[in-house]
Amino acid sequence: MVSAMEIYQLLPKTNCKKCGVATCMAFAVGLLRKEKKLEDCPVIFEPKYEAKLKKLREMLAPLESASETGLVIHDEKCFGCGNCVVACPVNVANDPTGCALGHGPTSDKVILKVENGVVNCLNPKECRRFGPNKILCNACTVTCPSKAIEFV
Repeated sequence: MVSAMEIYQLLPKTNCKKCGVATCMAFAVGLLRKEKKLEDCPVIFEPKYEAKLKKLREMLAPLESASETGLVIHDEKCFGCGNCVVACPVNVANDPTGCALGHGPTSDKVILKVENGVVNCLNPKECRRFGPNKILCNACTVTCPSKAIEFV
């Protein structure tokens, strides 16, 4: 998972405030939280920062596909084992005859489901990491043998 410090290291570090925040570090945090976009920083688009801009785009690419909870599923790493599906406490609670018994989901209320050989996120707003009563659950990430699931 990318950190705000890793993003900051590639920013111009001018603290010019052209992005709308006080410092480049605050901008890095904004990028990580998806509250800001690279386009908000005009300085990074200057020719002298071209290599850093390229690295930033590569680094931030997984964030673009992140769900509202920050969940990212790397399809290229997932081989569809289903460990995350049966480990997710929300899946278990919402699917007592499938996931709760260690089987594939039988309900459409689950968060994670293996389809076409890879896991998909169906109901991200049901995740414990979303909403006003957030819980930093990591049941899906710790059970993934290929590290295909992460939260950003």
